[in-house]
Amino acid sequence: MSGEKKGRPWLLLLTAVIWGTGFIAQRAGSVIPSFTFTALRSLIGALFLVPVIKIMDRHRDRKPETGGRKTLLAGGMACGFFLFAASNLQQYGIELGSTAGNAGFITSCYILIVPILGIFLKRKCSWNVWVSVAAALAGLYLLCIDGPFVLRKEDLFLFACAFVFALHILCIDHFTVRTDGVKMAALQFLFCGILSLAATAFIDYRMDFNRFAALMHSIVSTDAWISILYAGAVSSGIGYTLQIVGQKNVNPTVASLLMSLESVFSVLFGWLLLSEKMTNREILGCGILFAAVVFAQLKITNKSNTC
Repeated sequence: MSGEKKGRPWLLLLTAVIWGTGFIAQRAGSVIPSFTFTALRSLIGALFLVPVIKIMDRHRDRKPETGGRKTLLAGGMACGFFLFAASNLQQYGIELGSTAGNAGFITSCYILIVPILGIFLKRKCSWNVWVSVAAALAGLYLLCIDGPFVLRKEDLFLFACAFVFALHILCIDHFTVRTDGVKMAALQFLFCGILSLAATAFIDYRMDFNRFAALMHSIVSTDAWISILYAGAVSSGIGYTLQIVGQKNVNPTVASLLMSLESVFSVLFGWLLLSEKMTNREILGCGILFAAVVFAQLKITNKSNTC
């Protein structure tokens, strides 16, 4: 990525804060089947951005950087597919019983996967990144593994989610400099919502009207809609859009490290809002992982040709 244009990494830090609170909304909304929850939040996110796009188009003072409609459509579809897969894996893991703090930290494994995938894309990583990777793995072990090395079922879904999120980050890195970021965000939500609706019909309810009627009964509750609206408008509409805009001209590994701080915020908000407790072992794991993220980020920012 060219070093001539400066990125806006502070937007990615804000994204991390928003996503940290988003885990709380997802946990509160776990009474709703995962594909249904993702479909609703994604479509709300797309609708949320419609007036934003109109206002931005009306007040643009320069021609937007764009590769045309085909590039915009391709970016929206590709990012939407990865978002669909990652979001549903994440929501299902939470639905199975993962705490907000665990979900946040395990999902942040994409900080390890992005530079590994970067090897195949001929992106060299400096030594401190690999030291940080080893430290982060140790932190994740302390956080996730209680006793013998046995992964819980929900952890497997969340690790799979982390891998797909890494692909999502690399996909955004490819398209964000070629098209309008906000419009691509709206399209990714639309495609993610459509795919999730299809999965809702065939997986969540198996084309059974009685199952669907039961869903309608559970959705009408105030708590469910507060969760859905927050996840849709704030976590998706604002958070993922800030990710796309903030990733422009920022190395994907640096971006992933910044966004992984959502884990810290998810633990903090889980403690403040859900009264969740963490053991000393888990706290130590969090501290090691946080230190690894900071160490890698501070070193990387001084070397524009490495990840």
